[in-house]
Amino acid sequence: MFNFSKNITAWIFLSPSLLIHFIVVAIPSVLSLGLCLTDWNGFGKINYIGFENFYELFDDRVFKKAVLHNVIWTVIFLTIPIILSLTTAYLLTGIRRGQLIYRLIFFFPYMLASIISCQIWKYIFHPIHGVGNWLSQYGIDFLEKSPFALKETSLYAVAFVDGWHFWGFLVVVYITGMYQVDHTYYESAELEGATKFQKFWYITLPMIRPIFVFSLMIIIIWSIPTFDYIYILTQGGPAYSSEVLATHLYSQAFDRFNVGYSSAIGTLMFIYVLIIVSIFGILQKMGWNI
Repeated sequence: MFNFSKNITAWIFLSPSLLIHFIVVAIPSVLSLGLCLTDWNGFGKINYIGFENFYELFDDRVFKKAVLHNVIWTVIFLTIPIILSLTTAYLLTGIRRGQLIYRLIFFFPYMLASIISCQIWKYIFHPIHGVGNWLSQYGIDFLEKSPFALKETSLYAVAFVDGWHFWGFLVVVYITGMYQVDHTYYESAELEGATKFQKFWYITLPMIRPIFVFSLMIIIIWSIPTFDYIYILTQGGPAYSSEVLATHLYSQAFDRFNVGYSSAIGTLMFIYVLIIVSIFGILQKMGWNI
């Protein structure tokens, strides 16, 4: 009787969040899977058209660009932020005094709202009020124009801003894992004459592998629905040079009212995430320590 009432109490407390999740996430997700087979524009009658939206997608030049940009985005975040954060976290483990202050400094950008981060960097790269105008006075004119406004640099400039906001989070995650490593391993390695790099490569990295692999998984998954920084800074422009799947979906749904078409984009994004999660699940069942 006690266990029964305890379970009922737990479900009562969970019910508000479950209800909100059901209304805000579950129902729209199921409806989106159905709408991807229609040509609905958000109003009026819904017409079933089968897989025509998907056929059209693979002839869509902007969609192909968006896919390529998402791939580039994923590669960037799987390399630069991870290398920087692993190196910084490992170096911070050797600091005894004031380490909490360093952690706060690195984690602070992640605590900022995306709109605030974007406005900061918009002002920094502003062609008149930013550092570019100041540098041009000394003959350094590579920031004379905002990198957000150039086709060649817009995607990478947004990735830089998002990486600046994100990598401190990885530093805190990695350093937490590194402090779980038994210090006797390092003492034994020192007796054998191992260098710092060897200790990192053969002790630290293998011991934090579950955290490291998990970070890879979330980066791969988060890189697909990335939206806020790109939309705030460039809205996918100029000339689709920073367009990604999420901004293309948004544009189709809310600017052009192609709800069925945008649902098809969302369905492909969902399938991709499902495949990635399934791959990591299979690796875990195969004995990988994930």
